[in-house]
Amino acid sequence: MKRNGKRIAATVAALAVVGSVVAVTGAVGGSGDPSTPTTFRPSTFSWIDPGVAPEGWSSSQLPGSPARLPVPPGWRHEDGDAGTATEALRSSSGRIAGYLNATPRQGSESPRNWTEFRVDHNREEGERDVQLLAGATDLSFRSATGSCVLDSYRTESGNRYRELACIVSGPSATTVIVGAAPPRRWGTEAPTIEQAIDSFTT
Repeated sequence: MKRNGKRIAATVAALAVVGSVVAVTGAVGGSGDPSTPTTFRPSTFSWIDPGVAPEGWSSSQLPGSPARLPVPPGWRHEDGDAGTATEALRSSSGRIAGYLNATPRQGSESPRNWTEFRVDHNREEGERDVQLLAGATDLSFRSATGSCVLDSYRTESGNRYRELACIVSGPSATTVIVGAAPPRRWGTEAPTIEQAIDSFTT
């Protein structure tokens, strides 16, 4: 996989900050001015290095949108909301080991308010124990710019996930790309999720 050593190092660094940021995550999410961008541990996203997807990957185009979600080998299409694209990696038992989704901007979310917006959105969707681990704005993507967060949460069914969620504004569309995996699989799946975000176009 492209720049695998760099990706693994960045992932380890991201995992290392988790214990130290929990005490301050409660200060973020809904309490600030949404027009003011929030940057929190931006070095967590030093792995971002936009480029084409590796050989052997495919892509899934969002209906009615120029956005294309990169699909790693072994990941399979999953049904989702209309206008979105979802791909997942499942374990032998059928449980989700990795998840990728691309969704067109649907409301007031923007690169400037993304850190607060994503945390609030997860809570409104019913996720629990939502913790913001990092957030950054003014990130470069393929012919686009955007913002990302790294967070973790527990679903209503009790499943825990860590996710990278980015909003990417391109020349023709603004799209949200999300990659997630259970904490126990994060060290394995994060480099693939990061690669998908690196090669995402919108």
